[in-house]
Amino acid sequence: MTQDTPAVRDVPTPDLFPAAFPADAFPQVIWEGDERPASLPAQAWTTETTHRDGQQGGLPLTTEAGLRIYDLMGRFTGSSGALRQAEFFVYRPADRAMLEGALERWRGGHPVEPTTWIRATRRDAELVAGLGVRETGMLASASDYHTFHKFTPGGRAQAARTYLDAVQAVLDAGLRPRLHLEDATRAPREFILPFVEAVQTLAAPFPASQAPKFRVCDTMGVGLPLEGAAWPRSVPRMIRELRAAGLSAESLEFHPHNDTHLVVANSLAAVLAGCAAINGTLLGKGERTGNAPLEGVVLHLSGLGLTGDADFTVLNDLNDLYETLGQGVPAKYPLFGRDAHRTRAGIHADGLNKFWPMYAPFNVPALLGRPLDLSLTKDSGVAGLIFLIRQHTGTELGKDHAGLRALHESLTAEFDAGRQTAVEWEEIAERALKLSAGGPVVRSGA
Repeated sequence: MTQDTPAVRDVPTPDLFPAAFPADAFPQVIWEGDERPASLPAQAWTTETTHRDGQQGGLPLTTEAGLRIYDLMGRFTGSSGALRQAEFFVYRPADRAMLEGALERWRGGHPVEPTTWIRATRRDAELVAGLGVRETGMLASASDYHTFHKFTPGGRAQAARTYLDAVQAVLDAGLRPRLHLEDATRAPREFILPFVEAVQTLAAPFPASQAPKFRVCDTMGVGLPLEGAAWPRSVPRMIRELRAAGLSAESLEFHPHNDTHLVVANSLAAVLAGCAAINGTLLGKGERTGNAPLEGVVLHLSGLGLTGDADFTVLNDLNDLYETLGQGVPAKYPLFGRDAHRTRAGIHADGLNKFWPMYAPFNVPALLGRPLDLSLTKDSGVAGLIFLIRQHTGTELGKDHAGLRALHESLTAEFDAGRQTAVEWEEIAERALKLSAGGPVVRSGA
């Protein structure tokens, strides 16, 4: 007796799910039936902290380099609204010069608004009063890890009083306060919710343009994107409770770190729960394992239909700049690492040769300005050579091409003799160009 198997029927054309994987855009989120979350904001965006957390994490920024990065932020976001603010330190002359240069550009039409970052003390609040910004971030450590050990004698009430005094000074200066609830994912509900209410009460008599914002910080990267997890680790639960406490989506930001590999997942969980802004850095620079990589966040916000189209090709220039600073991204860093779109397997190369979208998540060359690439190894096969020659010369040789077979056998002999390093195009270019001369020209999106 033969075992019954599910009936799989042939169809005349393939179903490539074009709504989810359009040819000219990043993958799109298609909701099942009526399952689009009611809490999803109408729009969502990102805010930048390279000049603050990126520097704090080791970026060696001169004033010139800092302003170059700020200019690239503007080119990246353009008119899309995907990136709206960037925050700056104000304590050192070089940081003040960066801020002044950014403010001058912003007044001239740069799309990214400069803001500042200070400790939540009256003294620091007075420091930013006359700088020309409209909004300042204020460090308000929220967990008992901080409130009991940063203050003398310490405790929640003393911390709250200190922060509220600084909020009053910022409001009196005509600025919008943005409270950074540091270590929120290890903070008690009994501190965060009453403190948020107290800030709102304090700000109530002031104009709507000064209505406070709150940044929920997953400072140690221990937050979870899980709805059912208990406070304080559930990012969506905390966002929902803050929304229930009267905060709008636009007044909430989420600032995660990547210590436990959940930085983008937590960012999306925050947005789905009703938070409109994600704070991080382009290319993920920041303390320890880094901040939310905003290019990854924006890619998914675009897929959710919540933001406009940023120019991702600009980030190749940002990566080049970071290389000059000794801070280039790792080779396998998603999207913009040297090897992010490089295959070494023959089966992948064969797939790329036959139908390149088979091994590409989207149109990488068009959307990122980066090629689909290949390094030759003992596993690349003849297909790898065909792909590499096609990629660099525009011609395609058949698998039975005598010269191609000879080149492949030569490389195989090297690997069989113990070679461990991959063969890159530059090493075979001269021989490959001779093989490709006069071959058929092939047009390819790859």
